Amino acid sequence: MLKSMDVLMVGVGGQGTILASKILVHVAGAAGYDIKMSEIHGMAQRGGSVSTQVRLGDKVYSPLIEEGKADAILAFEKLEALRWLPYLKKGGSLIINDQAIAPVPVLAGLAEYPEDINGYIRSRVPGMLAVDALKIATECGNPKAANVVLVGVLAKRLPLPKELWQKALEARVPAKFLEINKAAFERGYNL
Repeated sequence: MLKSMDVLMVGVGGQGTILASKILVHVAGAAGYDIKMSEIHGMAQRGGSVSTQVRLGDKVYSPLIEEGKADAILAFEKLEALRWLPYLKKGGSLIINDQAIAPVPVLAGLAEYPEDINGYIRSRVPGMLAVDALKIATECGNPKAANVVLVGVLAKRLPLPKELWQKALEARVPAKFLEINKAAFERGYNL
């Protein structure tokens, strides 16, 4: 059993970041961990930043992850990965959905979307994994399952039993979308 783990999930409103976090919380709870979760919605319905912090361990006292302390960051969008990069601890795991969603200042022509975010991040986190989760989810039958593709990628890298992840999907995903999400999870898990 893990002593503790801090996972930061970051994205843009509408990408399913909070559902992904709730799946992780469900799994960690079923595995017997104490869990704390914090979520922040920054104008989420308008394409704003969304972040959730999930801390699990024998005993967790605060839901907030300090800068430089996240064991893993699961980024649903590249710019959000860049924004939250300082929170990743040295040697931590970084999984990025290789998708760019322009924030409002870029859409308004007030700023430019940074070039080669993945290259910049890879120069600081050589083991960073970029995944085209949107493409994989579309192949599974629904682009909205990209979040579950990413959950599958994360699940493979965490010491939590696969069957708990599958049960969490059954508990958290509506029945009419369950089979597509199970397929999306499997594709991410097997990357």
